[in-house]
Amino acid sequence: MPVENRLGWRVSPGIDVAATELKPAPRRGRICVEMPWRCGPLFRRSTSTEPRLDRSSRMASESLPIRLALASMLSVLAVSAPRDAMAQASAAGDSTRETRDDALIASLRSRILAAHSATFALESWCADHKLAADPHLVAERLAVPDKPLTAAQRARLAIGPDEPVRYRRVRLACGGRVLSEADNWYVPARLTPEMNATLDGTRTPFGRVVRSLAPVRSTVAVRGPSRDVAPGPTDPLFEVDAVLSTGAGQPFCEVVETYLGSALPQASR
Repeated sequence: MPVENRLGWRVSPGIDVAATELKPAPRRGRICVEMPWRCGPLFRRSTSTEPRLDRSSRMASESLPIRLALASMLSVLAVSAPRDAMAQASAAGDSTRETRDDALIASLRSRILAAHSATFALESWCADHKLAADPHLVAERLAVPDKPLTAAQRARLAIGPDEPVRYRRVRLACGGRVLSEADNWYVPARLTPEMNATLDGTRTPFGRVVRSLAPVRSTVAVRGPSRDVAPGPTDPLFEVDAVLSTGAGQPFCEVVETYLGSALPQASR
């Protein structure tokens, strides 16, 4: 029959209890009491020296890396979202500005092509869009080499190869804005002496000088340069070639006009 030793263990008679010894368990943090010979579970006790975590603490510990990763992702989104929104707003603003510019350019081109005088068409444009306090144009003559007429231009003016023609290059300005630049060829013999003197000695625009001739304007060609960005004040918007004739149908002038970005209301000077 098993008996109890002084440690309170129940052992079989004849077993040398003094021969027992304490040995560390093969797993960390556990102490195992063994007999030196093979025995059953009655002769083994073990205790744990590690603190045990309850279920909620263990789950919280295991989920910490996940929560840190989510927090990092949210911080990245918080920074990138406003940046993406700003980029989209900027792109939308650029698109709106380009659409507005295209509409203004089309409106100016239509006004020029429908008018018999580019001078008065530009002055009405300047007044309508309040580009300057005084909408009247000034012709700033540029000192450039003479540019001879081509044979096709002489044919349009109905003059021979020896007919004298005067050339001038001007900038038409409204206030501080240069709205256009123009090459102007005219036949002085078909103007009055007073008109020729005014063109030679003043800054009066050509259209105002020849107004008494009741000029009729005929468009020869229209060219519009392609644009990838919004035009600046000095960028060309479009070009117009035209011939001016008297009310009686006699041509007396040909012009090549280049309209500039400064003609747009929002363009800086």
